[in-house]
Amino acid sequence: MKESSATFKEFDSNNRITRRRDLLPVWIKIFLWIFLIGGAIVPILLITGPFLTRTDLSIYGMSAHHPYSMTGLLICLLFIYKGIVAYGLWFEQKWAPQAAIIDAIIGIVICFIMMAIIPFTVPNINFTLRLELIPLYFYLTKMQQIKKIWENS
Repeated sequence: MKESSATFKEFDSNNRITRRRDLLPVWIKIFLWIFLIGGAIVPILLITGPFLTRTDLSIYGMSAHHPYSMTGLLICLLFIYKGIVAYGLWFEQKWAPQAAIIDAIIGIVICFIMMAIIPFTVPNINFTLRLELIPLYFYLTKMQQIKKIWENS
């Protein structure tokens, strides 16, 4: 004789998600750790910036040789934001997928500007095909797919 109890019914369901983090594919988890480390290093870099003679910074086709240039500060801000997003995704914060979508859109816009606009307006910068657009596109679509599931779990 098999008895079913309402208290143990939750253990019988196979479709429950144990963690929000399980919604993320492995390649996003790898990038999360890269940007968690990068986001933690940037404040140290900004504090020690006056004592450094040359620090090469680069993301999305932008590059700087010192953190206290306009481009360097923009790169540092991007890394700090990416670190915050990575923290939110890794520690399963409710706001994290929306922040990740904004992060992906910012990355796509900057890549597009660096690829299609800057080479034609600045004479010493040449056209380069930004391959970062490929993972950014997949990152954006994945975050849009899991946003509702993430927020409701």
